[in-house]
Amino acid sequence: MRLLLFIKRKVIVINELLKSSNWISGLQWLFFIFTNIVVIPITVGAAFELSPGTIVNMLQLSFIVTGLACIVQAFLGHKRAIMEGQSGLWWGVILTLCSTAAAQGMPLPILGGSLTVGIIITSILTFLIGVTGLGPRLANLFKPAVMGVFMFLFGCQLIGIFLKGMLGIPFGNQAADAHIDVSISLLSIIVAIIVILISVKAPSSVRRYGLLIGIIGGWIVYALIFKPESPVSEATSFGLELFPLGKPAWDIGIIMTTVIAGLLNSANTIGALKGTESMYKVETTNSEYRASFTITGIFTLIAGFFGLVPNSPYVSSIGFLSQTGIIKRIPFVLGGLMFLVMGLIPPIGHFFSQLPLSIGSAALFVSYLLLLNSSLNFFKQVEFNTVNVYRSAVPLFVGVVIMTLPASYFVTIPSVVRPVLSSGLLVGIILALLLENLFKWDNYGNEDNGKQKDTTSTVND
Repeated sequence: MRLLLFIKRKVIVINELLKSSNWISGLQWLFFIFTNIVVIPITVGAAFELSPGTIVNMLQLSFIVTGLACIVQAFLGHKRAIMEGQSGLWWGVILTLCSTAAAQGMPLPILGGSLTVGIIITSILTFLIGVTGLGPRLANLFKPAVMGVFMFLFGCQLIGIFLKGMLGIPFGNQAADAHIDVSISLLSIIVAIIVILISVKAPSSVRRYGLLIGIIGGWIVYALIFKPESPVSEATSFGLELFPLGKPAWDIGIIMTTVIAGLLNSANTIGALKGTESMYKVETTNSEYRASFTITGIFTLIAGFFGLVPNSPYVSSIGFLSQTGIIKRIPFVLGGLMFLVMGLIPPIGHFFSQLPLSIGSAALFVSYLLLLNSSLNFFKQVEFNTVNVYRSAVPLFVGVVIMTLPASYFVTIPSVVRPVLSSGLLVGIILALLLENLFKWDNYGNEDNGKQKDTTSTVND
């Protein structure tokens, strides 16, 4: 009987693999994964002033690890079509630390080495959260008001990074004496406008390819106008390099910031799983949380050793699933497999490493504007009044203001806490967690509303 069931399942899988519709849907997943990942290792490599050859290797390894992580999560993790890729929160924190390090005179190898130690520690903690089943308890802390703050500040930080990239401002220490490149900025703005018009005006069959159209079209125009030279010869092999960002170092402030960022990054896992429950018509189980966190912890460890931005489930997958309706696992697995194969072919890694940062930033600038919608959807679940609005107003405004302050302002703060307090995203999320979980906000303001209703009633009588 078991043998018959096994054979039946195999036949179903083979039939699904033979369907052309699944392969076409897999290509859509491939495009979605590609547009979200390709810019990340290039910008991190530029921020740490790595050699072109090292950046190519990091890009290829990013493709391999991301494709493999998607497949493993689909079969052994949460078992949903949710992209598992390099985390935007991690990416934003790393690039922000590069900027503050430049202002504070910290050598990049020390920053990179301390990040490496922090990421490895975080991977162990994330793995333990998964193994011990603490995921659901952690999820209870991230209530709608916290997630609303997280999505908004997350969007602000990433949009700031993309906007700088669009303006031709380099990343990391190179940005100290940077200025806006007008010609590059104009092209990037035009690309962003075109992607927005496609997203708003085009038919749904074309709209889903808006990011890809923007990147390919913008890249071609950029090459024709600026005629960039290839910074590295054609790659013929793929090599693994341990600790490319810097050998393990022990700056306590950077390590502490990295660990805090890693723990707060769990909001991505929680948001992605909760956000897809209505689509799959299921409630996330403890075992699914456990498996998802465990797998993310393993891939975070890999990221620590090879200088990659750590993984997490992508909340933006919710928008992709809503737009395309492709919730089956087979197309998602096929997309992840194709992405993995792209990483195994060295010429492909070399080719995509030449993507202009300004063009990639313009396309993703448009993509992450949608985080405002995600933020508003979470805030809709909260009943605000003139008293309990502080639960979100304080972390939102404090976080945004800190983001606008120059890194040099924080030099007088002790180095142990400086990296945390100079990050508006981290400060905002921490404040939101504390305010939301230490106070019973639903009890505040209701008394005044009740008195107003009673007074109105008395007057009317």
